[in-house]
Amino acid sequence: MTKQPKFLEIADALREAIRLGEYEPGDRLPGENPLAVRYGVAAMTARQALNELKKDGTVESRRGAGFFVLPPFTPIRRRGIARVARDLWSAGKSIFSADDSRPLTTDNHVLGAVTPSAEIAEVLQLGAGERAFARSRRHVVEGRPVLLSTSYLPDELVAGTAITHTDTGPGGTFARLAELDAEPTRCREELRVRKPSPDECASLNIAADTPVIEICRTAFTADGRAVEVNEMTLDSRAYILEYEFDL
Repeated sequence: MTKQPKFLEIADALREAIRLGEYEPGDRLPGENPLAVRYGVAAMTARQALNELKKDGTVESRRGAGFFVLPPFTPIRRRGIARVARDLWSAGKSIFSADDSRPLTTDNHVLGAVTPSAEIAEVLQLGAGERAFARSRRHVVEGRPVLLSTSYLPDELVAGTAITHTDTGPGGTFARLAELDAEPTRCREELRVRKPSPDECASLNIAADTPVIEICRTAFTADGRAVEVNEMTLDSRAYILEYEFDL
């Protein structure tokens, strides 16, 4: 049997110490230098062990302060079909409420009218010089950033409406689109797994080798018009993706 690398042995030992209560949520773990002395390894090896714990969500790093034990986190079960059902948002509920019952904190940033990428402009069927309205969000659950998203809609459709407000109101964007006679009746989601960008690492507080799930959701009206493109980046440790449908 091949012996595992030393940094993984150290990570396993620290996990066991956390499981046994030697380190509790909020406690600071020993730094890389004390760990290097304790296990007789280089400081870089000790740092690899700490980053391994960060990668699996056991700890978080705080700039200039070290690594701290996180409380156990139950993954969010993202119900890909149920969450966009009309009977949810038409009743004034948020899409996230289909995923999880825990309180959600959302950092909203209205970006306003922007020039979208060529790909998004093509999906939204924007003509030359036409702009998209954009907003970005960061979702935080139990103090943990779990999702980043940026949504794009045709600016000529939503300009001056509640969709451009920081709070779009009960039922969110889909409910407001329905009020504009642009009700979404079909969605398409495209998924891929990739490494995060440096900005995503900072915003989600994840290590550079923690995979993220990228989901691009496009919402269409009954006549096939795309009225929203939502690009989402999920911390893969925080989510289970669930799709349930009839055959």
